[in-house]
Amino acid sequence: MKLLKLAYSIPTVIGLLYFTANFSVAAEKSGQKSFFDYQVKDAHGEALPLSKFKNMVVLVVNTASKCGFTPQFADLETIYQKYKDQGFVVLAFPSNDFKQDPEASTEKIEKWSKENYKISFPMVEKAPVRGADKQPVYEFLVNSKSGVLFKEVGWNFEKFLVGRDGRVIDRWISTTKPTSENITSKIEEALRVK
Repeated sequence: MKLLKLAYSIPTVIGLLYFTANFSVAAEKSGQKSFFDYQVKDAHGEALPLSKFKNMVVLVVNTASKCGFTPQFADLETIYQKYKDQGFVVLAFPSNDFKQDPEASTEKIEKWSKENYKISFPMVEKAPVRGADKQPVYEFLVNSKSGVLFKEVGWNFEKFLVGRDGRVIDRWISTTKPTSENITSKIEEALRVK
């Protein structure tokens, strides 16, 4: 009797595995979102579909104006200028999740960043990047690539590199400088993919 149950359950398990695998592949091909499927608001509160950056390599960074890592704005501008003509963009996502960007107006944050760090890359509206209230695009990012210790963003100036296909290539913690070879080599590799 036990042998009969075992013989019956093996084909059932194989069938379930086959169905699950095929279902996952089909879901991935048809309905799985990419970075470019999301929409945010720009620094002036206007709708900004991320499809505007489709076929580009995007470095997404959650920023803050009163953080020890704030000087990374200068490095972000350096790599933006170096690679922008090859189809690269930096997108700054200001957030007060760590209580280091208390300014209410994103327009003021953008103005301050331009005056102090001469940034010319786009900045989006300040919004949460972690926790239950995080914006949907950040839900996508952290689900695509977990951090060193945690899935959630751990601090300001974490970086996500998104390829031309809208998939997350890599993720770096705040202490990794944007101009480090660790990041620039990945940007260059992603830019070679057409």
